Amino acid sequence: MQEMIRTEKLTKRYGDYPVLSDVSLSVNRGEIYGFLGLNGAGKTTTIRMLLGMIRPTSGDIYIRGRCLRDAKPDLWRHVGYLVETPYAYPNFTVRDNLRMIARLRGLSEQSAADAVMEKLQLTRYANTKSKNLSLGNAQKLGLAKAMIHNPAILILDEPTNALDPAGIVQVRELLRSLAEHEGVTVFISSHILEEMSKLASRIGIIHGGSLVQEITSRQFEQLRRKRLVADVRGASVAAAELLTGAGYTVQPTAEGRIEIAGEHALGQPERIARLIVDAKLPLAALKVEEEGLESYFLNIVGAGGPSSREEEASADRELEQGGSSK
Repeated sequence: MQEMIRTEKLTKRYGDYPVLSDVSLSVNRGEIYGFLGLNGAGKTTTIRMLLGMIRPTSGDIYIRGRCLRDAKPDLWRHVGYLVETPYAYPNFTVRDNLRMIARLRGLSEQSAADAVMEKLQLTRYANTKSKNLSLGNAQKLGLAKAMIHNPAILILDEPTNALDPAGIVQVRELLRSLAEHEGVTVFISSHILEEMSKLASRIGIIHGGSLVQEITSRQFEQLRRKRLVADVRGASVAAAELLTGAGYTVQPTAEGRIEIAGEHALGQPERIARLIVDAKLPLAALKVEEEGLESYFLNIVGAGGPSSREEEASADRELEQGGSSK
């Protein structure tokens, strides 16, 4: 499988302050790689380095097999990106913003703009000035600019920010289609963790500047915790005593239900149901609940966290202004 993005021991320090430490990862053609971390964990710094916006203190980055230090400008013909807040000319319409980007990329202005507006359902806003767009549609315009040249690699920092649920689903299905049918590689960070569990084929968790875990979506399904929960209305104490007497490990939940632990319970929920019903207790619901990505993520990194994204961004600005960071 063709490797599209690779980092080797990527490290970034600002003076004595470490932002990234020895981050090594790889992303193959057609993969959607979800890059997850708390605010200040190093996500945006990593993305900016992948795009050549800031230089690493040490380590190497390879895009389509080419080392970024030696890359020529033609490399960026294959990359589209959206980093944090999407920028647009406020007094230009959506169409004119996209036609300008198309012209800069040497594309047919009208056809390229029309095609990407259709993909992102922006056609109805073609003649709307970008300053008058909702936050969600301004985000879509940023995505359209990233995608207008049909890049082989999309690097996206929080691309679903400000989108409503329908917009999030639309972007998810679009990215999934690009990966599955066109082989586009997507490197995406997001704080909407459950959305990432539906979209990403592989997940990297960064914490305190270090890559602490990489798992595939299939591995996540195997690793995340599952529990059997029963809602026995008004009789949870009696049900808990019944099941404890039958050899099950039971504990109450914050919602007033009971949780039955253990593989033997998860594997035979019908036996639990039969015990409760035969005891004439009012069983209202019995279901297996699976741990979400958000809960799994917080268990991996802990409830606390490193410094905020503002500190990370401040350090980036220091570099851009010539700070002592190289």
